[in-house]
Amino acid sequence: MRKFECRCGNALFFKNSLCVACQCEVGWCPVCRAIQTLIPDEGQSGYRCGNPDCLAPLRKCHNYQVEQVCNRCLPAIDLDPSQADVPSSIEATTRAALCDSCRFNRTIPDLSKPGNREKWARLEAAKRRVLFGIDLLRLPYGDVDSGLPLPLSFEFMEDLPPTGRRWHQVGEAEQIYTGHADGNITINLREADPVERERARVDFNEAQRTLIGHFRHELGHYFWQLLVTEDWLPRFVEAFGDHENPAYGEALQLYYEAGPPADWNLSYISAYASMHPWEDFAETFAAYLDMVGMLDTDRYLAGGEVDPAVADLPTMVLRYQAISLVANELTREIGLIDIVPKVFTDPVVQKLDFIHQLTRHSSGRLAK
Repeated sequence: MRKFECRCGNALFFKNSLCVACQCEVGWCPVCRAIQTLIPDEGQSGYRCGNPDCLAPLRKCHNYQVEQVCNRCLPAIDLDPSQADVPSSIEATTRAALCDSCRFNRTIPDLSKPGNREKWARLEAAKRRVLFGIDLLRLPYGDVDSGLPLPLSFEFMEDLPPTGRRWHQVGEAEQIYTGHADGNITINLREADPVERERARVDFNEAQRTLIGHFRHELGHYFWQLLVTEDWLPRFVEAFGDHENPAYGEALQLYYEAGPPADWNLSYISAYASMHPWEDFAETFAAYLDMVGMLDTDRYLAGGEVDPAVADLPTMVLRYQAISLVANELTREIGLIDIVPKVFTDPVVQKLDFIHQLTRHSSGRLAK
């Protein structure tokens, strides 16, 4: 991720909605694609971008202005002023009043419940960061109005009814499963509770469990369905295995009965990746996005020279391994878990190469 600058000269970051130095409101400008100072505009637009080379008329996203869970703006000309004070449900809020991240939401949390707004804000912050990486790679995605053959949408839902038990031990009919189905990504709201998520990470023996990781994994399933067309299937099978044999349900049952193979770390990015080729692709895709994000941050904040949008895979992997070593040692120095628990063995790199070639081939081919 990148660092930006307020008009007062103070550093701004991707999550900011306020400059801590001058107390000016800031937000994402979709025209110059940066976090910028929001200059109040007495005209109809509401604000102007503080970048003197942009000055685009802007209006806050509904979820920024009303719900305080977003920090993005949209071009004022895209809005109907009559929608400025719509009710705070996703059904009542027209997509025209939502930014290019919030407009993908199909279901939002019940905001009448204490704590849900804070959890929703964490989900939106993670989603915005992940979509930034997708845009960096110029991968195609779109909402229901985009004309894309597989529209993308998100649902943030919680287990019902409450049971008093641990959230991952509730009954089958009571639990919301985080997953992907035909373009719709569902995230269980309790993943936005740091305590519950850490408990699940330990119980499931996962090296890493984050909201960003969930989004990147589920987007892996989305892009598999969108991009791995018939001409790519033979190469996919060669890299990841036959996705039709065994069937997904059979592989899932076997995985939870027997667990991963003892030597899974020699060929897979994670234990869960060994369950089925679809999960192997999603886990490897998420790892690829992790690498892209860290390399982009390294380039803009630490002077790294690798541009993940154009670099070849060997160069990306070499630099990623170098910064991962430093990052892990820094966290170990203060007793935290490794930031990058993944190991890129030769079989994993071959799978990463398939994803690298697929993303390069698909970059910019379909409009968002």
